[in-house]
Amino acid sequence: MVYGRTMTKRTIGNVARMSGLTIRTLHHYDDIGLLVPSDRATNGYRIYSESDLERLRTILVYRELGLGLPEIASILDEDADPAETLLRERAKLTDRIERLRGITDMIDKAIADQRKGRKMSAEDALSVFGDFDPAEYQEEAQERWGDTDAYAQSTLRTAAYTKTDWETIKADASQVNDLFLSLMTEGVPPSDPRALEAVDTHRTHISRWFYECTPEIHVGLGQMYIADPRFTANIDREADGLAAYMSAAIGARYSS
Repeated sequence: MVYGRTMTKRTIGNVARMSGLTIRTLHHYDDIGLLVPSDRATNGYRIYSESDLERLRTILVYRELGLGLPEIASILDEDADPAETLLRERAKLTDRIERLRGITDMIDKAIADQRKGRKMSAEDALSVFGDFDPAEYQEEAQERWGDTDAYAQSTLRTAAYTKTDWETIKADASQVNDLFLSLMTEGVPPSDPRALEAVDTHRTHISRWFYECTPEIHVGLGQMYIADPRFTANIDREADGLAAYMSAAIGARYSS
C-alpha cells in the first residue's frame, strides 16, 4: 500500500474539519493566546504546524474533561503538573459516575413502576422534582398561553407522562443546564458560538418533550427566566447568575 506524503502544515479550514471545531472558535483560541498558529500565508491566512496540532489535541482532551480555557492555558503555558491535573479531574469524574449510578437506580425503579401501570403520585413527584412543583405554574401558564397551540401540545404530552418519563426529562434537562453552567464557569460569553449551540440544544429539549418551541417562543421564555423571580430562583439553584446567562445567550442567538 502506498501512502501519500503527510501534510506538515494546514490551513484553518483543514484544522476546523479535522477537529470538529468551528473556524470562529479557532479564531477565538488565537485571540486569547491559547492556540496561536505558527505561521501565516502570504495572504494573511493562519497556518498550523504539527506542533500546533499536537497542542490542539491536548486542548481538546482537557476540554473533554471539563476544564475551562483559562485553566487549560495555565496547564500548557505555566508548566503545571499534568498528572496532578488529571488526578483532580479523575476524582470529579468518579463523583459524577456515582451520581449517575444513583440516577440509573431511580430510573430502573421507575421502569418497574411503569410496567406495573403505576402513575406518578405526589410522592413520586417529590422524589423527581424535590420542592419545585411544575404543577404550581399550571394555572398561570394556562392564563398566559391557554389559547396557543404550544400550550395545547404541552398539555396533551405531559398528561400522558409517567414517572419514568419525568425522570428522563429531568436527566435531559440537567444535562442542558450543566452545559450552560460549564460555559458560564469557563467565562464563555453568551454570544460565543459554543453558548449559541447550547441554546439550540435547550430549544431541542423543549420541542422534544413539551411543544414545538419556535424562536419567538424561545426568546419569550429566555426573558421570563429573569423577569419572573420564581424561575430565576429555580435556575439559580445550580449557580448564581445562571438564569441571566441563559437568558442572555437565548437573546444573542436570535439577535441577528
